[in-house]
Amino acid sequence: MEKSSIARKKERVHLLMGVPAMFFTVAALFLTSFQIAIYGDPQYRFYEKEYVKYNVTESLGMELPDVMAVTGYMMDYLIGREDELSIETDVDGKRQDFFNEQDRLHMADVRNLFLGGLRLRTALFFAAFLLFALLFVLKADMGLVLFRAYGIAMAVFAALLVCLGIGCAVDFTRCFTIFHEMFFTNDLWIFDESTDYMIRMLPEGFFSDMVIRIVEVFAGSLVLLGVLVWSAGRGLKRR
Repeated sequence: MEKSSIARKKERVHLLMGVPAMFFTVAALFLTSFQIAIYGDPQYRFYEKEYVKYNVTESLGMELPDVMAVTGYMMDYLIGREDELSIETDVDGKRQDFFNEQDRLHMADVRNLFLGGLRLRTALFFAAFLLFALLFVLKADMGLVLFRAYGIAMAVFAALLVCLGIGCAVDFTRCFTIFHEMFFTNDLWIFDESTDYMIRMLPEGFFSDMVIRIVEVFAGSLVLLGVLVWSAGRGLKRR
């Protein structure tokens, strides 16, 4: 009886380690989904389709190849491959810098947020690895821990995704505003279409479609994680 009680206590301790490890893993996959959705296609075909869908070239008075050139430069800046957000192109019938000072200030904030997210992603993966490694050293029932931790993490993240989905479906503009108010300490994200070319290139509909793309990538990564958990659990049980 005493042995059974000790075993249950160990099981609870192992689960208390396994659940955070799985949460760290899923959170890291969520952040990775942003990178895949944004940079998964080096040709930026998703962006090109969005520009056609929202008549961006007409709004800017630009040719599509020029818009794509600006896009490529902007994305290089966002991930840290360019130091300054400045590119001359033909827009509105004249040769000029596509970006203005507000664009540069806001995108500097966006870059810091994006690169910070990637650093956090790495830290989360590392923390999850350490916890899983410790569980292995402690000879935990890894199959049981993985299944239970995955189930708990999926329940929580599924609830969050459902809430996010409902919120975006009801009022995407409000959700978009809340996001900016949470992550930015200034109002540089509020643009004027009459003077700011960047908001014409990236209308609200583009961001709505990007959110759907990110959720699709994230959902796919969770399915893949589930397959890996199931396969690992079965393999460990055979030992």
